[in-house]
Amino acid sequence: MIWVAVFAATILRSFTGFGFALVAVPVLALFMPPAEVVVLSSAMAFTLSLLSVPSFSSVVNFQEMKPLLLMSLIGTALAAWTVAWIPLDLFQLCVGVSVLIACVGIVLSRPEKPIRRKSLPWLAGLLSGAMNGAIAIPGPPIIIYAMLTEFDPVRSRAMLMAFFLASSGFALLSYTAAGIVELQSVKYYLFTVPVLFVGDRLGHRLFDRYGRALYRKVAIFALAALGVSITLKALL
Repeated sequence: MIWVAVFAATILRSFTGFGFALVAVPVLALFMPPAEVVVLSSAMAFTLSLLSVPSFSSVVNFQEMKPLLLMSLIGTALAAWTVAWIPLDLFQLCVGVSVLIACVGIVLSRPEKPIRRKSLPWLAGLLSGAMNGAIAIPGPPIIIYAMLTEFDPVRSRAMLMAFFLASSGFALLSYTAAGIVELQSVKYYLFTVPVLFVGDRLGHRLFDRYGRALYRKVAIFALAALGVSITLKALL
C-alpha cells in the first residue's frame, strides 16, 4: 500500500509540479507516527525535486522566488519543533483540511490577469513554511499563490517544482536539528526509491503529452477526492 501511494503521489507531482505530500502523507499517516511520516515524505519529495531539476531550471526566475524561499525557511524552522507533540487524529485532520483548502483555492483563483502584490510572496512563503514544518505539506499556500500569479502551466509547474526542492530541503534540515530523524524512516525511504524513479518518468511523459489541456482539471479532481476522504476519516 505504501508503494501504491508513493507511485500515485509521484505521478501527480511530476505532472502538476505539486501534490506529492498531499497524496502520500495521508496514506502514510495510516501506518506510521506523524514524526516518521513527515521525515519520509520530505526525503522523498527532495529526491523527486532533484530528479526534476533539468525540466524546470531553465524556466524558473530564481530572483523572484527569493521572498518565497526566505519566508519558507523561517516558517519551516519554527513549526518543525511542534511535530513530536501533534496527536495522530489531529495530525490527520490537519492534513485533510489543508488539502481541501488547496482545492478550494485552485477552484476559486481565476482572476482575469496575474496578481502582482509585493506582500503576496512573503505571506505565501511563511504560511507554506509553517505547514511544511508542522505536517510536511507545504503545498496549499504556494499552490494558490502560483495559480494567482502565473497562468502558464509550464511556468507555474516549474516554479512549484523549484519551491518544493527548497522547502523539502529546509524540512529535512529542521527535522534533523529537532532530533526526529530515525533509522526506521531511512529504511522506508530506501524501500520507496525505485517507485520514485518510475513514477517520476511516467509523470513527466504524461505532462509533455497532456499537460496544457488537463493540468488544472487533474489537480482539482485529485485534491478534492483526497481532501474529502482523509478529513472524513479523521472525524469519524
